[in-house]
Amino acid sequence: MIAECQGRKFSLFRTADPRTLLAAAAAASFCFSFVQSLGASASCLAFALILAAMGGISAPLLLKRLAAVNIFVLFIWLTIPFAMPGERIDVLGPLRWSADGIRLAMVTTIKCNAILLSFLALVSGIPLPLVGCALDRLRVPAKLVFLFLFTFRYVHVVGEEWQRLQTAAKLRGFVPSNSLHTYRTIGNMFGLTFVNAIDRSRRIYEAMLLRGFDGSFHTVTEVKSTPADKRFAPLFFAALVFLFLLDVYLR
Repeated sequence: MIAECQGRKFSLFRTADPRTLLAAAAAASFCFSFVQSLGASASCLAFALILAAMGGISAPLLLKRLAAVNIFVLFIWLTIPFAMPGERIDVLGPLRWSADGIRLAMVTTIKCNAILLSFLALVSGIPLPLVGCALDRLRVPAKLVFLFLFTFRYVHVVGEEWQRLQTAAKLRGFVPSNSLHTYRTIGNMFGLTFVNAIDRSRRIYEAMLLRGFDGSFHTVTEVKSTPADKRFAPLFFAALVFLFLLDVYLR
């Protein structure tokens, strides 16, 4: 999220209530996922692009995030058009795609990109502690909030531990190769990473108990609704209702 915050020159959502943005992103993802017609899916993508423009996300950062997601979407195009029954279309030699499979893959691709764009526009610019505060105010279970916050906070620590073990292995002359010794060494490194992570988590938990942690979420940040939120929320959800009705009409 730090990269997304730095990649925004100007955002119309910067002063919005995080609770409103989280609820809007969740509602948009649900609406987009239920859309089935190609025309309505394209309309959802256009709506998400408008949100991205309002969010002020820079084009290089936006393309980078979309490229990462569409690598996984590529596997849909390599499986669904061949697996679905229906009218066959010649592609290359003996390869034949199903017309229904192509349509389903296209709709899935458009919806995946629309959902990602909506989350990038609405949520990615919110600082992580404020996301946790907004989730708590939206009555999300406290355990899920803490799990989300601690995962983001300490996944980098686990990565640093893995880098430390890699450096130690290189200093001892370890050169990866296709051998049993390499597989055994990498397996031991993975095991040490998880063991050290568990040991560190216990020490962190004990330190939190010593500081009075009682399992509840406390924050000094106060989230408040603004008049702009009260105008934005009805318009946003009305647009989602329109997209859903458009899908029903086109089907």
